[in-house]
Amino acid sequence: MATGSTDTKKLERSLSLTQATAINMIDMVGIGPFVTLSFIVGAMQGPACILAWLLGAFLAYMDGMVWAELGAKWPEAGGSYVFLQKLYGHKRWGKMLPFLFVWQTTIQAPLVIASGAIGFSAYLTYLVPLSTIAQKAVSGAMVILVVAMLYRDIKSIGKLSVVLWLITGSTIIWLVLSAIGHFNMTQAFNYADGFNLSSLFFVALGQASLKAVYSYLGYYNVCHLGAEIKNPEVNIPRSMFISITGIAVLYLCMQIAVLGVLPWKQIAASPFVVSTYFETIYNVQVARVATVLILAIAMSSLFAATLGYSRIPYAAALNGDFFPVFAKVHKRLHFPHVSLLAIGGLAFVFSLLFRLGEVITAIITMRILVQFIMQAVGLIIWHREKPNEHRPYKMPLFPWPAVLSIIIWLFILVSSGWHFISIALGIIAMGVVLYFVKERAKKKVVL
Repeated sequence: MATGSTDTKKLERSLSLTQATAINMIDMVGIGPFVTLSFIVGAMQGPACILAWLLGAFLAYMDGMVWAELGAKWPEAGGSYVFLQKLYGHKRWGKMLPFLFVWQTTIQAPLVIASGAIGFSAYLTYLVPLSTIAQKAVSGAMVILVVAMLYRDIKSIGKLSVVLWLITGSTIIWLVLSAIGHFNMTQAFNYADGFNLSSLFFVALGQASLKAVYSYLGYYNVCHLGAEIKNPEVNIPRSMFISITGIAVLYLCMQIAVLGVLPWKQIAASPFVVSTYFETIYNVQVARVATVLILAIAMSSLFAATLGYSRIPYAAALNGDFFPVFAKVHKRLHFPHVSLLAIGGLAFVFSLLFRLGEVITAIITMRILVQFIMQAVGLIIWHREKPNEHRPYKMPLFPWPAVLSIIIWLFILVSSGWHFISIALGIIAMGVVLYFVKERAKKKVVL
């Protein structure tokens, strides 16, 4: 474990319920719904796209109950790293899962941040024509800006998060209310198109749901910040369910509003669908203002996601499961600055290398098996092995929420395609090899 004065300072429990919820919600929104909306509508061939948003919300609730129970029980920095360790650590092979999660996080966390930065630069082209190289430069600059914004104490971050959420929430509410007077009820609820219960329909639903789930991701961010939440046994579950409910309502209203104003084929073909929506209702100038607000939302999401992910390598290093330098905490500002800089540095590189569509699918597929499914399975096993253990929050109708989340995650995994499934399995296999190399080296040191 790391040593020195910068390592011994604990993180501060300074985030209130309001601040934790704001961080969750700005993480969930981001650029996601604005860049995936067109794909979801196109995949579902019209208003049937609502099913993908509903399935995404249902999964967030079911899986959210898993996270809420674990987060309330073990409110520490690191989220899934801590949960997998507590659930499986006593088993012979149990130490491998937390290691695999940290290994995946070093790849997928920068990918998440990079996806937001890439989406930001792509949407910026509505305002300013940019070459491919210029877009990459903007993506990299956005990652640097977000890291600089996070280089402060957690109290300041909590206050800033509330401001960013006010911008995010008010923009989406403005979007929904703008449909008044321009809304075509028949057009918005014409389910004749695309609603054919065939095998192709379920393939389309799986692909659309994968993109919708990307837009909901972040409902668990508060668990990564467990060591910095006030009254975590109560506030972690509350902030998650408030976040999921609020965002689900906003997404559904936004999707219905856009469908009622623009024909679905125009939505599916538009790379800047929300800007086009405002341009149709008002004019180009108003659409430009709305685009600036969307970009502010994208930056806010990057801010929240980077904040949460930076705590995972820190938590693993504190426990001796990752490089000791990641356990260092800034002497004056009391945050894991080495972890933040490392995650941000990789995100910067990834933002220069990849395309948005590939990144979104890779992010979801990579995380399903080790993080989401094994976490839910571990919760079920924990209940059976220790039924009388104290649980500050216990999911209703146990074990059905966990079981349903596993089924839906498997459906989305299969829908992602064998190319991405192979990549995910390959990364897991590499992690297994690295784990045994690490364990063998540790035994040699002991001998």
